[in-house]
Amino acid sequence: MASFVHRQGDTRSCGATTITRVTDVRVNGRPISVDNDPNTHGGGNLKASVTVGHVRANSIPVIINGDSASSDNLCPEPGGAHCAPNATSASPDVRAGGYNPASGPR
Repeated sequence: MASFVHRQGDTRSCGATTITRVTDVRVNGRPISVDNDPNTHGGGNLKASVTVGHVRANSIPVIINGDSASSDNLCPEPGGAHCAPNATSASPDVRAGGYNPASGPR
């Protein structure tokens, strides 16, 4: 099933928020988050998952709630919240993903 779309200012598991690079595609009035967007702690670039090859903004895969991220600048050692600052909040009503090649888009 499709998941809710992550946006500018939505939270990460470490308490940071997302900084978006695409500003001309909006969801609920806020810029949509895309692959490699960093967080407010520096670094923590998001990694698109199920939207790769299917849902894009300005030719870049969009981020959905729960997508993973690389470590941010506050990561002291592997295992802490700053070492995997995943997307933890999103739009309340806009979804993306959920594509199954066998049955087509949902």
